[in-house]
Amino acid sequence: MRNEKSHKGGKPPQEVPEDEKPTVDMNDEEGESEGLTPAQGRAFSAVMKGLEKLGRMISARDSFTSGPVSFRFVRVLEERKSGLQSLLFERYLQHGLAGYVVVKRLRNPASFERRQRMREEVHLAFRLHHPAIAQVHHFKVIERMPHVVMEYVDGPMLESLLSTAAMRGKPLPVSFALYVAAEVAEGLHYAHTLTEKEEGGQPLGIIHRDVSPRNVRVGRKTGAVKLTDFGAAFSKRIGREETPGRLVKGDVLYSSPEYLHCEPMDARSDIFSLGLVLLEALTSKHLFDVGDLLEVEPRPVDVVPDEEPAVALAQMMVLVDRYSREDVERVVADLPEGLKAILHRALRRVPAERYATVAEMLQDLRAQLLVLAPGYGRKEAAEDVERLISDASAMRDVAEPTEAGIYPDYLDEHEMMTGEDGGA
Repeated sequence: MRNEKSHKGGKPPQEVPEDEKPTVDMNDEEGESEGLTPAQGRAFSAVMKGLEKLGRMISARDSFTSGPVSFRFVRVLEERKSGLQSLLFERYLQHGLAGYVVVKRLRNPASFERRQRMREEVHLAFRLHHPAIAQVHHFKVIERMPHVVMEYVDGPMLESLLSTAAMRGKPLPVSFALYVAAEVAEGLHYAHTLTEKEEGGQPLGIIHRDVSPRNVRVGRKTGAVKLTDFGAAFSKRIGREETPGRLVKGDVLYSSPEYLHCEPMDARSDIFSLGLVLLEALTSKHLFDVGDLLEVEPRPVDVVPDEEPAVALAQMMVLVDRYSREDVERVVADLPEGLKAILHRALRRVPAERYATVAEMLQDLRAQLLVLAPGYGRKEAAEDVERLISDASAMRDVAEPTEAGIYPDYLDEHEMMTGEDGGA
């Protein structure tokens, strides 16, 4: 029996307990969080004092205590070329259970407009409360550097699992790929349809804009899928400070054609990106094969990426402009017809020819999962993750994972002992 959801509906929004609601300070390191009751303010004051110290300690990657709150540095989760750092800390409270949090140290925006956009992005992220979206807990500007404290997902990025699939020489299991895509689609549906309660139910019009393998995590023990990093999210809500028209945020390898060309877009842009992610999970191939870059003649572009892309933006735009339905068919040729149909529809160049909503795509994903793997759910997904990590562990001499903490800690010690003893 499937364990958590119906085939047609998404998860309902969850009521957030008062003491778990996010806090934000967008002004400066001396500012006070707004929107809290006196009781909430007292409850969070120690945590925010801890965050003050956290900002000073992040570079040293040290552990510290502040009042009833202790933070112990665990490891670096991710470091990007853009300067973003993701660090894992274990947080202890005198009266409460210990738990892990992710601290992201962001680049300090260079202009007032970019600082304003960051404020808007954080406020958008705080509105999102869904099981398939990693929760943002706090935001604090400390020593002129913005820091985000968010939910920790004890599991690898989908990007790491794709690397494992490449090492194995075969794609991810079809059932696993479908399950992950469906979970991400549920999170996107919630975000796409979220309304502004204070403004009479007006749609926020949120678009993620960076649906990519590095922004999807799967819990090792729970099989829960979490969509992360709504930092590139866009909202059509009236009054929001919009990203300048020629600035592209996120991983351009998974951007929609309309986004790369800075054309008007809607939620169907995320559908295209999710289609690219699903295609890669099912085939271990990207629609825009980087190997084709040798044949691409780059052209001048006036679009500026927010971070240095893995593929030159000028070359990427040529690949996006020249792909055809035949190229999609070539990559999906060995897949079942139902999966082919989903990918063909999600990856159409013209948004009007794609799924009208991600809810429609979700319905097809769930239907295919029911046909190909009846009963597949979180338990089975967690088992697949462990198998993939085990496979990768057996091939450590071939390649290392794309993120830290994938292999069990004892493996390093075992390998050192083996090397010293010379065998067995």
